[in-house]
Amino acid sequence: MTADTQAREMRETVGIRQQDGPGGLWDSVKKAAFVIGSGILLLAAFGNSLTWHLQRFWGASGDFWQKHWSSLCSTYEGHDQALFYLGTMLVPTVVFWSTNALLMFVDLTAKPSFITKYRIQQDKNNPVDPAKLRQAVKTVMFNHVFISGPMVVVSYHLLSYRGQPCGPELPTFHWALLELTAFAVIEELFFYYSHRLFHHPSLYKTYHKKHHEWTAPIGIVCIYAHPLEHMISNMFPVAIGPVLLGSHVSTTCLWYCLALISTTVSHCGYHLPFLPSPEFHDFHHLRFNQCFGVLGILDRLHGTDSKFRQTKQYERHSLLTSLTPLTESIPDSPKKSH
Repeated sequence: MTADTQAREMRETVGIRQQDGPGGLWDSVKKAAFVIGSGILLLAAFGNSLTWHLQRFWGASGDFWQKHWSSLCSTYEGHDQALFYLGTMLVPTVVFWSTNALLMFVDLTAKPSFITKYRIQQDKNNPVDPAKLRQAVKTVMFNHVFISGPMVVVSYHLLSYRGQPCGPELPTFHWALLELTAFAVIEELFFYYSHRLFHHPSLYKTYHKKHHEWTAPIGIVCIYAHPLEHMISNMFPVAIGPVLLGSHVSTTCLWYCLALISTTVSHCGYHLPFLPSPEFHDFHHLRFNQCFGVLGILDRLHGTDSKFRQTKQYERHSLLTSLTPLTESIPDSPKKSH
């Protein structure tokens, strides 16, 4: 066993033990009511200010989308199920694989340099191991077809009991934005706690360690996971929001696409200009016992980002608005000589 492997195993063991101490799972669950209340206040604030102005701006654009949606409904009249699957399976699948195809090309070739210079862990995946990537793609395809697919089918039937998920009227921009905000809060709650649960000693080695084989993640490994973990921790937090709110397929489609792009960016390994910072989740893969959530709200609340906030990665955890890589503008501290 190499020194790096021993060090990693030690970090994992320490991280697992920390789950039962202060800020552990039980402590986190007791504080969930606070977060839910904060989410409700956030939704109310959006509903009474910003979204009203955005709704006015939407105006003619909303009429444009409604016209095309009505035409699509007419084409698929009597086939709501097919229309639902087009929006929640086909469109997100195209978005996911097209985005990751571009990233995999960069990972395999380590080119072009104008992208690879933004690599977070500069000494890793340069280029990525093709055999390791093939194994990841096989697992991802299995999860996509045999886990995600059936869960979307279940979602359709649950939504059908509540109303018409493919109704003729599109939701207003105001309501769609409120729903997307609610989905993000719901995802943060369910992902954070389920993710921490999979770090528990009784579950980690059997289920979650597969995902952590990639200490320097790439985009495609966002759903490289044990099927049980993919169902509970990846899919359920994303799928439950639209079901709870009885959402229209258009909002659900948009949410699935945003969720897939978001998790791809979080795992991609590149801190690219004008895209959300992936430093937070990249640090989770590197150090194992920090940064469990998506938005970082619950990590801040429970102190599971305390070590992250003392690092250079935290200093770089912001939207890059220039073409200079943050590893250059905020370089690592010089290593101490012995």
